[in-house]
Amino acid sequence: MIKDEHKKYWLESADHDLKTAQSLFKAEKYDWCLFVGHLVLEKTLKAIYIDRHDDKLPPRIHNLVRLGEYCQIQMRDEQKFFLDQVTDFNIQTRYPDYQFDFYKMCTKEYAESNFNKIKEYYQWLKSLLR
Repeated sequence: MIKDEHKKYWLESADHDLKTAQSLFKAEKYDWCLFVGHLVLEKTLKAIYIDRHDDKLPPRIHNLVRLGEYCQIQMRDEQKFFLDQVTDFNIQTRYPDYQFDFYKMCTKEYAESNFNKIKEYYQWLKSLLR
């Protein structure tokens, strides 16, 4: 796969996941909405990685702060904090030890606030692409 095709793959996948997250929010599956929101940002960061590192595959990690660092994105502390929080959505939804607590924490208001911010970060990250 050439660079542009690879980048397109990650961006189309992120866009698809954003639509999925929106559907999950409407279905009141707030924990899974935020989990998929993590995937949206992860895939967008991987597109940026491809954009900035010719002929290299993105690292196989899920940590959004680390991915941002690999992409050499300058981030303020509050941006790192939010990306770290979204990374936790991935862990809290995936592992049984955390699932129920996360499910209880995911009220409509909590999910809406975080999902809106995920959508803002998605737009910001896309704006960093060449």
